[in-house]
Amino acid sequence: MRSISLTSLLLPLFTLLGLGALVSGLGSQCSAPVTGGTAAASAPFWLEQIQHRGTAPFSSNPGGYQVFRNVKDFGAKGDGVTDDTAAINAAISSGNRCGNGCGQTSVTPAVVYFPQGTYLVSSPIISYYYTQLIGDAKHMPTLVASPGFQGIAVIDADPGWYVNQDNFYHSIRNFKIDVSRMPTSASATGIHWQVSQATSLINIVFQMSTAAGNAHQGIWMENGSGGFMGDLVFNGGKFGMWVGNQQFTVRNITVNNANTAVYGLWNWGWTFQGVTINNCQVGFDLATGGTTQANQGVGGEAIIDAVVTNTPIFVRNSQPSNGVLHGSLVLNNIRLNNVPTAVGVANGQVLLAGGTTTINSWAQGNVYTGTNPTGRFVQSNIGAINKASNLLDSAGRIFGKGHPQYANYAPDQFISVKSQGAKGDGQTDDTAAIQAVLNNYSGCKIIFFDAGVYVVSNTITIPAGTQIVGEAWATILGTGNKFFDYNNPVPVIRAGDAGSQGVLEITDMIFSTRGPAAGAIVLEWNVHDPAGQQGVAGTWDTHIILGGKDGTNLQASNCPTSGSGGNNCFAAFLALHLTPSSSAYLEGLWVWTADHDLDQGPQLSIWTGRGIMSESQGPVWMVGTASEHNILYQYYLVNAQNHYMGLIQTETPYFQPNPVPPAPFIPSTAYKDPSLGPGAAWALTVSNSQNILVFGAGLYSFFQNYGQDCLNTFNCQQQIVNIDSASTVGLYSLSTVAAEYQVSVNGQGIVPNSANRNGFAQTVTAWTRS
Repeated sequence: MRSISLTSLLLPLFTLLGLGALVSGLGSQCSAPVTGGTAAASAPFWLEQIQHRGTAPFSSNPGGYQVFRNVKDFGAKGDGVTDDTAAINAAISSGNRCGNGCGQTSVTPAVVYFPQGTYLVSSPIISYYYTQLIGDAKHMPTLVASPGFQGIAVIDADPGWYVNQDNFYHSIRNFKIDVSRMPTSASATGIHWQVSQATSLINIVFQMSTAAGNAHQGIWMENGSGGFMGDLVFNGGKFGMWVGNQQFTVRNITVNNANTAVYGLWNWGWTFQGVTINNCQVGFDLATGGTTQANQGVGGEAIIDAVVTNTPIFVRNSQPSNGVLHGSLVLNNIRLNNVPTAVGVANGQVLLAGGTTTINSWAQGNVYTGTNPTGRFVQSNIGAINKASNLLDSAGRIFGKGHPQYANYAPDQFISVKSQGAKGDGQTDDTAAIQAVLNNYSGCKIIFFDAGVYVVSNTITIPAGTQIVGEAWATILGTGNKFFDYNNPVPVIRAGDAGSQGVLEITDMIFSTRGPAAGAIVLEWNVHDPAGQQGVAGTWDTHIILGGKDGTNLQASNCPTSGSGGNNCFAAFLALHLTPSSSAYLEGLWVWTADHDLDQGPQLSIWTGRGIMSESQGPVWMVGTASEHNILYQYYLVNAQNHYMGLIQTETPYFQPNPVPPAPFIPSTAYKDPSLGPGAAWALTVSNSQNILVFGAGLYSFFQNYGQDCLNTFNCQQQIVNIDSASTVGLYSLSTVAAEYQVSVNGQGIVPNSANRNGFAQTVTAWTRS
């Protein structure tokens, strides 16, 4: 008699229940899929209970360095009475970590965990470089500022120790931060967040005074180059957020009973997706009118999907525009309930009346169409912004999904890759061990990558149905002959087999290479959401980092800016490939070919051929993504459809035009390499692609052959964005730096930056085909 497995009996039932997609990669050791958490309601978050085997293999003490730290193990009480400041800061700083005087490093990561409790602090908790501060996701801990609190903020991500544009690798999640005990006159602040890429704030509630005239604020940010934040709630305060930063993406925030929900001091471009404002005096208060490099105001604000209630003014400019660009604004799908002024000026001028109504699409700034090089300044309704239906949720808003944390799961629902033989020591070949874990347990266990650097010499295939959680941005590092030949590129990570469907979630990982790796496709993404489910195939707080770190062999010492490193300095063929049958939800993704060395300091010259290539038919959501310093392009959409991209951020390689692209690579017809602009990589190039919405972009060219004189003449490269005539694309809130033409059509420069000077950057408020 033929035996019948339990899995084969259960699969039809799971399919009927809508769970079949999750188990499409059910491992050989699985008897049934994981379909929900089994932790008791009173049990702590699994991260507190799971065995921690994480290591920092390139630290000065790899055998003794502690990655995971529970603040209670360092003496914190969490009783709401004891001053826990010193104990928490000891948990963060112990182990010779990167604090004052360090600048930056990749070798001492830490996860600092806060169990359920109330932690009283009297001075700032300082988030060191490469730190994740994580609270119990089931029972969020509260950080309370004492009445006599002294310092800039309850949590400080930069006490002046780090270069603001390079302050990478900070994440804070799962906290209530309460400053309401402080005097109402004090500038009581929840988080000082002067940060750059690879940073996130997730699932945080800020509690401030609701007394009239109070000076409290949730987030204070004066500089930086971010970044992503999402799923935040602000209660009370003078300001929910007081912010200035080159660019940021903000998703799903709620501000209740503040005087001003968001105060913007300066930026080149911010995108807000999903905003709820209740009972404030002003929604967005924007410092506008700064149109020179020395006097930068809010250059570009793009707000999509907002609900504003009982708030007299939704958006207020500090200065009138007087008919010319003095700060760009794009609004889409804004529902107002008892909001008398939708858009106004501090002098009382009303640009757009409010009431109880919905704003479809409205813009302030310079608007362009097709191949017409002459824009028109508007403060008015614009044509409806086109969004593919499969990008929207059931309420008609751009879909969004928070960072999966599996809060209700029990420790025995996870499997550690180190428990199954992987070393993560930066030396041992872990290919077989990692693949075995995936083959055995995908679909019935969440795969936990303990902190470490996992060397692989062949492609790792992640089956559809897999959920992966990294600890402290655990790294998979592809190296060896398999990834050497740029004429025969091979994936380091393959996410799903071609044509596969199912859940595939990856959080808190880094994918990388050890050079030379000219034939590496770092991440090939094949999997598609199953029918009826959105955003279950994606990555959150996961990055592709190439070079500039110990262990990569792609560092300043062997790949100097002179270019003398030669063939040893190839980092990858292609960073991320979204294949035609895939879909993807990518939140907070940073693709970075290093321009400088985090561990050795100086600039360097390494070579990745291509950044993000998408052939996906969609849906694809790129929420707060960035791609930097790749040779041919940063973003390339070819034969693609149904993408939402907001905000995207790029930098052109600092060494270009020396060599002129595609050098040192050669063109690839197999990967449909686009025609190149003169002397520099495309930030975004689109070919034969439909229903593409770019809602916020910061695309920058700062150098020519490591020199910056070109900034003064606004011509570090000639062209930066290219759309072919076969594509339907909407560009909104596009800010560029030092590209002579901001938009090209069929390779011909159309929109000159000279017409759109907007502070340090130049801003096109909207470009559409017609």
